[in-house]
Amino acid sequence: MKHLMFGAAALALAACGPKAEAPAPAPTAPAVKLYAINCGEMDLRDADAFADDGSQKGVGHKMVDPCYLIRHPSGDLLWDTGLPEALADLPNGLEPPGFPATIKVPKKLTASLADLSMTPADVEFVSFSHLHSDHTGNGNLFAAASTWIVDKDERDAMFTDAARKSEDFAGYSALENAKTTLIEGDATHDVFGDGTVMIHQTPGHTPGHTVLLVKTAGGGNVLLTGDMYHLPPSREKRLVPRFNVDRAQTLVAMDKVDALETEFSAKVIRQHVPEDFAALPVFPAALE
Repeated sequence: MKHLMFGAAALALAACGPKAEAPAPAPTAPAVKLYAINCGEMDLRDADAFADDGSQKGVGHKMVDPCYLIRHPSGDLLWDTGLPEALADLPNGLEPPGFPATIKVPKKLTASLADLSMTPADVEFVSFSHLHSDHTGNGNLFAAASTWIVDKDERDAMFTDAARKSEDFAGYSALENAKTTLIEGDATHDVFGDGTVMIHQTPGHTPGHTVLLVKTAGGGNVLLTGDMYHLPPSREKRLVPRFNVDRAQTLVAMDKVDALETEFSAKVIRQHVPEDFAALPVFPAALE
């Protein structure tokens, strides 16, 4: 009986002692949403310029020109702004001199943002994969209210004397005096500080070309690759456009994209390839 009494007392004391703390819950991933917006279409009749091995001479391709809106609890990022939205006012599109293609903009970017009850002033950050006008065509819409995130080498190239005389310049000229975050050296830029939206440097197409890694909780990781690959065969055959600024850098950048795909189990989006664009949710639905 004495042993039983001591045992009961010990159990009572134990019940009154400090309890083991429950393990802390795992942190919840931020609710990142990725919207794929059609900001232009191209009916290319001769893709020779997009492969310096001659394999695309006389070959036609359909191309898409997307903008991507990434919505994060800490703000919004617009990645690439597409062709100038004024082209939407041309029902038959535009045939640029010296470029064998018909270019159309089916809907203005501002109208697409309005579908989400947004205006350009609501976008906290804007960034381009690179300086060409099919990616920076609406850049000036975001000069007043957005912070421009840009690779330093790319920004330098965008404001040379030659660049100021180019057709590209009209779309982004106002960004020269915009609030700007420079990506310097070989750094990767963490847009929201939590690893969910990362800008990686991949020079070669232009001096400061970049790609964007977006991590969504349910839709997986997506790598938006700018102009790394223009055509359906470009990635598999490692085609290098004739107008890239550095062929060797381009091939190194392709290797980097392959490594990022493996490291993050990411879905690689060839931004100008219609089938890759179509694999994402149809706007205004989002990948999340």
